Amino acid sequence: MSAVDLGAVLPGFDDPAFGSQAAFRAALQALSRPGTIVECERAAYSLCLALLDQDTRLWLSPTAQALGPSLRFHTGCVVVPEVSQADFVMAGTVREMPTLESLAAGSDEAPQRSATLIVEVDALADDGGWKLGGPGIAGEARLRVPALGERFLEEWKANGRRFPRGVDAFLCSGGRVCGLPRTTRIEVLMFRGES
Repeated sequence: MSAVDLGAVLPGFDDPAFGSQAAFRAALQALSRPGTIVECERAAYSLCLALLDQDTRLWLSPTAQALGPSLRFHTGCVVVPEVSQADFVMAGTVREMPTLESLAAGSDEAPQRSATLIVEVDALADDGGWKLGGPGIAGEARLRVPALGERFLEEWKANGRRFPRGVDAFLCSGGRVCGLPRTTRIEVLMFRGES
């Protein structure tokens, strides 16, 4: 591992064992109950601290690059230049999010070799916009992510068609996180003219 500029390193968890366990539990809860918004302090950064290790390859978007030294120092992960090489992909904004098709999708024999996307969004709410269905959802769940529009929804449908291959995602907004496993179906709610 190349040298890390210690002046650029942000603090990790105050209590590494407790902090890592809490962030890992938040990640599990978010993925096992898609659409549920889970509290997780410094969500995107904390998820990376808890989920990355020395065997992990990470791609960072331009606005997330500043976290590179901290994540390398605290987790030992390797930052890679090509998104297709990454086990984890962190986008600091929706505008910088790579297409889902460009991320590693695993194989039919090893679907677990796919990438996990972590993206910062402006806001998360559970009061509509999208209707979610699939494993882990009793009936349906509602989710509103104003920053993610039609392009993402089309890519997500294509992602689901690749099952068992495909990308899982964490949507983060400040201290909140929501999980979207590849098995989650998203339908846009029609508020006008609903019967």
